[in-house]
Parts: sequence; structure tokens; C-alpha cells
Amino acid sequence: MQRRDFIKVGAAAVTAAPAIVSAAAAPQKVRMGFIGVGNRGTQLLHLFMRQPDVEVTALCDVYEPFLKRDESAFDPKFLDWGLKDRLPVFKGKDGQLLPDEKRVLDSVKVRTCKLYADYRRLLEDANVDAVCIAVPDHWHAIMAIDAIKAGKDVYCEKPLTATVAEGRAMVNAQKASKQIACVGLNRRGSAVYRKLKGEIDSGKYGTFRVGRAAHVSNLFPNGIGKCPQCQPPKGFDWDKWLGPRAFRPYKYTIAPYYFRWHGDFSSQMGNWGVHYLDALRWMMGEVAPSAVTAVGGQYFLDHDGDIPDTMEVTFEFPDKKLIHFMIYEGGTARPIFTRELELQGSDGAIYANERGYDIFPQRSREFGNPKKPLFGERHYESKDMQADDGSDSICTSTVIRDFLDRVKDRGTPLCTLEDGHRSTCFAHLANIALRMGQRLQWDPASEKFTNCPKANELLSYTYRDGYVLG
Repeated sequence: MQRRDFIKVGAAAVTAAPAIVSAAAAPQKVRMGFIGVGNRGTQLLHLFMRQPDVEVTALCDVYEPFLKRDESAFDPKFLDWGLKDRLPVFKGKDGQLLPDEKRVLDSVKVRTCKLYADYRRLLEDANVDAVCIAVPDHWHAIMAIDAIKAGKDVYCEKPLTATVAEGRAMVNAQKASKQIACVGLNRRGSAVYRKLKGEIDSGKYGTFRVGRAAHVSNLFPNGIGKCPQCQPPKGFDWDKWLGPRAFRPYKYTIAPYYFRWHGDFSSQMGNWGVHYLDALRWMMGEVAPSAVTAVGGQYFLDHDGDIPDTMEVTFEFPDKKLIHFMIYEGGTARPIFTRELELQGSDGAIYANERGYDIFPQRSREFGNPKKPLFGERHYESKDMQADDGSDSICTSTVIRDFLDRVKDRGTPLCTLEDGHRSTCFAHLANIALRMGQRLQWDPASEKFTNCPKANELLSYTYRDGYVLG
């Protein structure tokens, strides 16, 4: 009998014998395994553990101090390379264990929480119902597909994949299974964006045809710095970290966090862009672009990173809409008037983020157009965001709560693999268009470029020997 079937039978027994079991009995536990418990993995670990029906049964990481939750064993050179704020926090300001973290450590001590250096061994653990995958992007697809095939439900961090082909393979694997899979695009958990989506779809603010957003981060002039090749830190399995990617010598400017500035492992289009692009395509009712143009390069930074620090991308859609996204990591530009994204329409403009939105009517019309504004200014602020430790915490917790509920009722999560894949494709298409140096036409049905065969070669890559997708 499968555990979930056992739970159903148990629930029926409880119903039949109310005098024996209280209606206020403890909720069904979801036994979670965490693959990747560094910076983001630890943040997610804490957020999951706030949920009363989560039991953490297994942890996995390729860096031993992360896995054993031993802050004292961190390589001191991490601090030399400015990584202090990107190392997982195990202790509170007073030196005591954080409440959530203490639960994990206590579980480890009594051996109810198992530790694994190899994620495949974790997937074999019968005491794991679902996994949270929070490893570098180039590992997501392999781990998620293996987890699905092992009968585990999956919560995967964004960006979903390192290539377009990986995303479609993940979607296909999930569809062929009975597993629940969710992507951690936290704006999907925003009550603000869900409310705004309903108002836009009502049509009362006109037609919105242009969306804009930007990622601005002043890293001038040294970016992530420059580091010579060296031996990896003690307890760090560098070969496993590289996984399917070609071997290269270790540098502190690659791992544990700076991989986001290396094109083989990630990109800022994927890291930040996918958040905004997911929200924009959701608000505008789009699935995929029909064409993409990108310009930019390394204009400001002199460092080990190989991705552009300046980039502007335009996505075109068949229903005559545009999305424009910008990356500026060499200055403090503010291309969006306020909030984090902008929607321009026939009757006004909307500026929104996870905390609220502002709607401004069109106040002037050229050539004496007699049409008057249909509405006045509107400003909405979410009360839920006022006294919390950040909008990411609230919105991510909502996505997590939804995932756990879907694990139980087998319904559709807030952000499916299909949604995560489509939004992540925006980042991949942008990066490919920049490399090709031309306007690329995209067929969203076949997921191929129609005017540049060479660009299609970048939709996947050849894994190292021993690594297979699915």
C-alpha cells in the first residue's frame, strides 16, 4: 500500500470513530527532503519549517559544512571574497540557534533526519515524500526528473533550467507521472499581483500592450572580482558541483554563489529577469514571444564573470504586444518610474510590485481626441506586507503553502512546471539573441527558432560523460 493510500484509509477510519480520535488531530505530515542547503536552500528550509505539517527527514549538499549545519567549518576565504551575506545563517544575533534551524539540528542529532552527499541516495529514501531543489541552475533538470521518476513531488527553485530543452523534458516527465511539481516563482504567491490580474482582465483600464521592467545593481567597477585557479575548499565536492557541465578548475568567484555571473551555470536574465518576465507575461496574458532582440555586453565591469553587465531585450508577441527588459549592473539607473514593473495601455499606466500598485489615467490625448479618462488615480497597498520580514518571505511562503496543499489533494499548483518553463524560456531566448546578434523569430509550438539554425544549437548542450537527462 502506498503511504498516501494509507493516509486516505486512516482518514476514513478517523471519520468512522470520532469518539476515539479528535477532530483536531495533528495534520497529515509531508516528509520533506532538501537538496541544496546553502544560501537559498537554507532560506527555503526555514520557510518550509514554519508550516505545521512539514517534517524534515533528509538533507543533501556537496559542501560538508552546509550539510552538517556547521558554521564554524566554513572556509574562511569565503569571507575574503565578499560572500559573508551569501552563506547560510545557522545562528541568531545572540549566537543562539534559530528556532527553525534548531529543529533540524535536533533531528540530525537523534538521527531522524538523514544526511546525504549524493542526491540519488536521498531519492531512494522511503521517508521522503517530496523534495525541495535549491541547487545551482544547471542541476535543476536532472535532479527534478530523477525525483519525479523516483515518485517524489518536487518544489524547484527558479530559474527552472539552464536550457530550453531541459525545461520541456521536465514538463514531459511530470506529465507522464502522477507527481506534483511546482516552481518557486514567488510573485505567483502575491495577493497584490493576483488582485491586479483580475482588474486588468476586467478591461476597465483599457488595453495594455507594452510592459517594462529592469534589474539594477551597481557592481562597478570590480563586480565579483578576479580569482586565480585554486583547490576547492575542504569538504567541497567540486566535481559533483559541476555535474553535467565540462570540468574546469575551481575559483572562489564561481562557487558557492558567484556562479550566477557565469554563462555555463546561470545568468542575471535567469536569476532576476525570470521573476519580472513571469509577472509581466502573466499580467499581459502571454505565453511565449514570437520574436526577440537583444543588445548589450560587458560595458562596465572588469571581473571573472562572463555575462553582460548591460543588456536591453525586446520581446514581440503575435497579438501586437511588447515586453522590454533591462539589466544595468554598472550604475544606479532607474528606468521604471516607481515599483518594479510598468504596464502601458490605451487608457493609463500601471506600476506594480509585491507590496502594491499605482494606476494613473491617461491625462492628455493628441489631435483633440475627445475621449476623457475613464477612471481616477488608484493606489493599493497590501496590509499583509507591512509588518513582515520581507515580501519575498510572504509570497514564497504562499507558494510553499500551496505546494503542500497540492501534495495532499493532488491539484494544480500556483506555478506549474509549464509556467516555470515558459517564463524561464524568456531568459534563455534573450541570452541566445544577444549571442547571435540578430532579431530571432521563435515558434512557441515547436520551441525552435525559425530564422537562425545556429541559434537552435544553443537550445541544449552536451552533458559530461555519466550525466543523462531523464
